[in-house]
Amino acid sequence: MNAFEKAAPAYDPGSVELIAETGGSWDDVRAAIGVNAPNDLVRYARINGTSLFSIAGHTTRSMEYLTGNHVIAETMYRHDPRALLYAPLRVLIYSDGDGNAVFCMHRPSDEFGSLGIPEVTKVGEDLDRIVVNLLRVCGVDASQDFSA
Repeated sequence: MNAFEKAAPAYDPGSVELIAETGGSWDDVRAAIGVNAPNDLVRYARINGTSLFSIAGHTTRSMEYLTGNHVIAETMYRHDPRALLYAPLRVLIYSDGDGNAVFCMHRPSDEFGSLGIPEVTKVGEDLDRIVVNLLRVCGVDASQDFSA
């Protein structure tokens, strides 16, 4: 989880709020996300399943993340706002029975492809590659898992 959180840093809403307050442009937003997302993705939220479900007696460690990039999301939103049904991406990292970290998510190309809009599907395919790169930064080769 630490490697993932380092590779996909927390979203900094302050920069976009400042851009909005000062009448900045979408190019300013692009520049801000470029700084905030060195590997093209940020974490908008995280849900700690470990602490939540330990109350019910579960011992599996888990953390769920909402991960994405609002500049990339806009390239789909312009074609159909329903793209926001799948953006940001949902990621789950949990421990298996041996204590190994397991990364789990739906392939972006499948999710966005379900809308049937070629331009949106293409962005989903680009997101597949972005996720593979992010995992590579974390020390995981997921290229086979994201191949079509």
